[in-house]
Amino acid sequence: MRDVVVVGGGPVGLFLGALLAERGLDVAVWERREAPGASSRAIGIHPPSLAAFDRVGVADAVAAEAVRVRRGIARSGRRTLGVVPFAGVHPRFDFVAALPQLRTEAMLEARLAELAPGALQRGVELVAVDDADPSRVRLVARASGVESSEVARFVVGADGPRSTVRGHLGVAAALRSYPDPYVMGDFRDDTGSGDDAVVHLEGDGVVESFPLPGGARRFVVHTGTRLQDATAEDVARLVSERTGSPVDPATNTMLSGFVARRRIADRTVRGRLALVGDAAHEISPIGGQGMNLGWLDALELAPLIVAAVAKGAVDEGALTAWGARRLGAARRAAGQAEANMALGRPVGAARRVVRDTALSAVLATPARRTLARAYSMAWT
Repeated sequence: MRDVVVVGGGPVGLFLGALLAERGLDVAVWERREAPGASSRAIGIHPPSLAAFDRVGVADAVAAEAVRVRRGIARSGRRTLGVVPFAGVHPRFDFVAALPQLRTEAMLEARLAELAPGALQRGVELVAVDDADPSRVRLVARASGVESSEVARFVVGADGPRSTVRGHLGVAAALRSYPDPYVMGDFRDDTGSGDDAVVHLEGDGVVESFPLPGGARRFVVHTGTRLQDATAEDVARLVSERTGSPVDPATNTMLSGFVARRRIADRTVRGRLALVGDAAHEISPIGGQGMNLGWLDALELAPLIVAAVAKGAVDEGALTAWGARRLGAARRAAGQAEANMALGRPVGAARRVVRDTALSAVLATPARRTLARAYSMAWT
């Protein structure tokens, strides 16, 4: 019987697998995809996550390859409203690391392979879950069209917002969609903003701008109305019109449109099964905290699983408390994302003056330190 099966080999599942393998558990990570994804939607790695990565020995490598964002700048109409500095938000990592998700996943996958060769099993799809026996969980998986059975002492669903594990558990997760369409893309960075993150609060909608390794920059644009089949030319035009920065559409390497959503599970634990990451809580990506929430879920869950395997019994009280804490963190992050979206919606001239004046006043006070802690997830 295997100690743990983690369903989902994305960034959260890989990290949890590495945490458990580092503690000596027999772990398998099942991933439905045959190969890593081709695009990187998430890029921000916050200080608490970097500290968590230290537990499996990848923090230094991630920080070395990432762009270290040490401050965020708010602008409107080509005017700087204020600065949010990240100095002091963490004793070691006083920055947000900007790195495409593909690279972060690759480092976590390599570390898992070092700790537990063969633990990541690609092309494996979960078919059925049976947790009627309180001492174990029976699973049915399909790979290359062939079904097989597995028995584990503990199972974790890290399989994304449409979680198969959550579906098998019958856990409800109400979906809320917001009236906020966005398009994002990566281009060569000709802004002159260096390693700063810049948020342009313009009348037609926000343009968020983040540096990436290799002289690239990620732009996230509120489009007002949803653009069907947006092109690199569309995004470059919107960014240039609103910010005044030149953007060359020929340098585009990633393009994606989305509408922000929120989906938080009613619960995350049942017996020997647990949900982490987007399987437990999908929140708006505006603010960049969703992937980090998943890593912190895993960090807190891992020692509880280790203890359950060692004792041969699950501490239901500890797991329930973990689930409540993590859902509370998700609701807080979701609320912050909602505030970010509201701040960046299209706005008329009069309201824009009021908004900009208020924000400029706040950023001129020590409250900017509080905002820095909120945006860097120091509150976790």
